[in-house]
Amino acid sequence: MECRRCGSSLERPGDYCLVCRSENADAVVLELDRDRARVTTLVDEAVAGVREVTTTPEDGEETGVIELRNFAGLVADEVRRKRPEEVYATGDREVVRAVRGQLHHDFYRVGDGDDPVESVLSRRGDAPLEVVETAPREKIGGSHSTLVGGRAGQRAIQTVAGHPHVKKIIPGPIDAGGSGSRSGVRAKATRAGENGNVRLLIRDGSSVQENRVVTTARERDLGEVVREDLNEALREADLQE
Repeated sequence: MECRRCGSSLERPGDYCLVCRSENADAVVLELDRDRARVTTLVDEAVAGVREVTTTPEDGEETGVIELRNFAGLVADEVRRKRPEEVYATGDREVVRAVRGQLHHDFYRVGDGDDPVESVLSRRGDAPLEVVETAPREKIGGSHSTLVGGRAGQRAIQTVAGHPHVKKIIPGPIDAGGSGSRSGVRAKATRAGENGNVRLLIRDGSSVQENRVVTTARERDLGEVVREDLNEALREADLQE
């Protein structure tokens, strides 16, 4: 493949051009299993290249940590050489966390039940959602300042507030009349409304708090994309079953 800007030959499709210092990859899709990663590069709304990175998981605690870190580093290197506008990821949560920890890109999640590449291609055909640069703590407002669940409840709110397409979170009143739960604090983003906003339900024992989440989505379908991202982030934070 040649650079889209200067025509220089690229070692791999979608690589960042070191001659004219320009990006060639629009997005990278990561399908991450514990022993194998599939890295797909998208250029001009089409698949430009696919590479696989493999590893052999180690059983020992210390050796396993080192092996996972090295595996994630190899995957991250594939992303860095592209310098894409967007990175989409799906698969093993432990591997996703490890790769994300070695990159500065915002990760967008793809549902496990979808064909990841096709899902991303169809999503990229939509107008891009506005990215909110406000710090997570500044997105939380409203008349109810008490949050259910203590530190875990705070972590759920901060996790959602950290999403780039969340404008504001408005905590609601706490209802103490729900059914009890022994699984600790649990959080879930509910189905998006017509305007693309969602509700964040946080449960702690018999207490339930419904929080309004204002997103940059303009309609329900885009709101559902954000909702899926939020629930995946909550799962990665061990706040969902």
